[in-house]
Amino acid sequence: MTKEKKTDNLLLEEVAITVMATIKDIAKEARVSPATVSRVLNNDSSLSVTSDTRERIISVAKSLNYKTVKSRKQATMNKKLPYRIGIFVNQSIEEELNDPYFLTLRKGVEDQCTRMGLETTEVYRLNNSIPTDIYQQLDGAILVGKIDPSLIYALKDKVEHFVYVDCSPNEDKYDSVMIDFDKATNLALTHLLKRNPQQIGFIGGYTIEHTVDYGEKVVMDERHQAFVGRMKQEGRYREDQVFIGDFTMSEGYRLMKEAISKGKLPEAFFIASDPMAIGALRALREQGLQVPADVAIVSFDDVEMAAFASCPLTTIHVPIELMGATGVKLLMDRMEGRQIPLKVTVPTKLVIRDSCGGQA
Repeated sequence: MTKEKKTDNLLLEEVAITVMATIKDIAKEARVSPATVSRVLNNDSSLSVTSDTRERIISVAKSLNYKTVKSRKQATMNKKLPYRIGIFVNQSIEEELNDPYFLTLRKGVEDQCTRMGLETTEVYRLNNSIPTDIYQQLDGAILVGKIDPSLIYALKDKVEHFVYVDCSPNEDKYDSVMIDFDKATNLALTHLLKRNPQQIGFIGGYTIEHTVDYGEKVVMDERHQAFVGRMKQEGRYREDQVFIGDFTMSEGYRLMKEAISKGKLPEAFFIASDPMAIGALRALREQGLQVPADVAIVSFDDVEMAAFASCPLTTIHVPIELMGATGVKLLMDRMEGRQIPLKVTVPTKLVIRDSCGGQA
């Protein structure tokens, strides 16, 4: 065998050891059991071995270039992926603070980007001017909330991949993460109807959809649509018991006061967000009305404050942070080559608390 050939073989053997080394390989060379190797390399403090044995195991592991599962995962986490993404939202900072649903949704996106080593740019709020030169630096974009596809049309030559979170304008074209608002609303209404109220009222908000020219379109919220459909099906729909405003605590308070002032207050209300429901609770309390004895309430979202309201809220739980994280995973999958658009519908569930007692 020539000297060159021998050197090549030695190099191949070294590569094989580097790639193929396992705990069993280390155990064999260090003359200990695989279990001992595993516990030493994972710093198991309950293991009693001599210092010579411990050092021998570590030395062999280093010579074989062995890395624990934990260290490999950490290396992957620390590795920056070669992508930059933008996060587009249609809420102002004030609107996010008034309705923590969207704040939590954005946090879910940002936290998942951090976990995956993705570099995110600043958050683009569609009520502000957006520098066009930023778009050319983006590999993908996550659109949070109701954002008109006109934005995508304007950017399609500059940003290749888009994912909608909390909206699905065209599931044949765009990836999206949604909840089934119709199903969730009907779950809430079914629970309320088991109390056999004569009437069920609705307090909700308008949904604002932003367009590329910074215009706004007011659209009917999905929960409102589902409420109207179910109540008509039950033969119980009354338009004068539907109250619509902004998705804020103060509006929930104002709208419930309006409902009270009309007289013949419904014995139950479906309220489209937890902050609105908390405002409504205060209005009822000021009038000496008890929840759920006089008025039962089921709300929506299950943000943290729902459990700590003056009367803890029965509400539809939405896995908000999971929705944001799923959007990031879909975007990464797209950037890695997937061609077919996917629509992910995350499940919701009813969380029963004091505002509408009894079991579903």
